[in-house]
Amino acid sequence: MTRRRSPVVVIESLVPSAPARPGARAVRIGDAVFGTDRVPVIAGPCAVEPGYVDHAMVTAEAGAAVLRGCVFKPRTSPHTFQGLGENGLMLLDEARGRTGAPVIAEPLEPSHVAALAGHADALLIGARSMHNTPLLRAAGRSGLPVVVKRGMSATYDEWVAAADYVLAEGNEAVMLCERGIRTFETATRNTLDL
Repeated sequence: MTRRRSPVVVIESLVPSAPARPGARAVRIGDAVFGTDRVPVIAGPCAVEPGYVDHAMVTAEAGAAVLRGCVFKPRTSPHTFQGLGENGLMLLDEARGRTGAPVIAEPLEPSHVAALAGHADALLIGARSMHNTPLLRAAGRSGLPVVVKRGMSATYDEWVAAADYVLAEGNEAVMLCERGIRTFETATRNTLDL
């Protein structure tokens, strides 16, 4: 009999609290406040699938402040699961309702921003979409907090410029997420580049 592993990794003990940088702007996603001395955790499965609500409940119970819930998925291959699309929005609503936790979701194109309105509390611009300026502008106009993940080969200046597109639309609720970059190292998927 194979023992089933929990889908949740408790990150809290791995992330040290760091004092906020003087002059930094706090960003709120639901009740979670980013940019203070406390480090809230955003967690959840890579994609929303039929078991998402159960995963979301376990993730919230483990202490996640914001649930990741991506119904649109950019994949390397067109032959792999691309997400449930708009059919997954009801699962976001159910997870948010049952856990009380806010949800962050990833639009892949400007029309997805409107589709996610009312279902997501924040938008995640993924690493593959970081250079998509129409998407960045649409996210900026949404009025929702926006997290911009660093692209696989993006320089710091390019990453900050991506966030500037959101800011230029009047949305100051922007955060940057360092996900690491691609290197020739094969032991890890991404290499932290600080």
